[in-house]
Amino acid sequence: MVDTNLTVIDHPLIQHKLAILRDKNTNVRDFRALCTEISMLMAFEAMRNLPLEEVMVETPLALAKARRLAGKKLALVAILRAGLIMVDGILNLVPTARVGHIGLYRDPKTLKPVQYYSKLPADIAERDVFVLDPMLATGGSAAAAIRLLKEQGAKSIRLLCIIGAPEGKAVVHREHPEVEILLAAQDERLNEHGYIMPGLGDAGDRIYGTR
Repeated sequence: MVDTNLTVIDHPLIQHKLAILRDKNTNVRDFRALCTEISMLMAFEAMRNLPLEEVMVETPLALAKARRLAGKKLALVAILRAGLIMVDGILNLVPTARVGHIGLYRDPKTLKPVQYYSKLPADIAERDVFVLDPMLATGGSAAAAIRLLKEQGAKSIRLLCIIGAPEGKAVVHREHPEVEILLAAQDERLNEHGYIMPGLGDAGDRIYGTR
């Protein structure tokens, strides 16, 4: 059965960079750069279907028909802390996007998300929202973040993650069946500690050098 709300962006450049990202010997500087680059490449594909409108622009030589983004404006919502690394790359593509932050941590015993911070654009209900988190593991944090966004009025929500596990995808789709999930790779499973296998380790620790 085809999952119409799951897209794995299997572009060769993304897969090449992902192979280096997974390597345990990749240093912090390169890991950060790769996360940013992969996020930018994923966003390029994820925004393929954004609506356009025709406009007239004056070139140095003549009037020309052109097309620009139409409809809702964009919001990037990073799930702290690891989601921050995905914001800058996407802002390079869409510098006018507003940025929100949701702070969640996973209780080490229950593996359930606990919220400690939230700051969103005031007009979040009027924007196309991309929720950003490098890893979709248990799915608890992503589902909680999407639930919070809906409570604040957001209606158009997509989840953009670099690596996901089937268990996390199932949780998000069970709680939010209309939300599209976009991944660079869907891995095999979670281990007994809730980490994605084979994964790449703890993304936050590898991004910030705290492993």
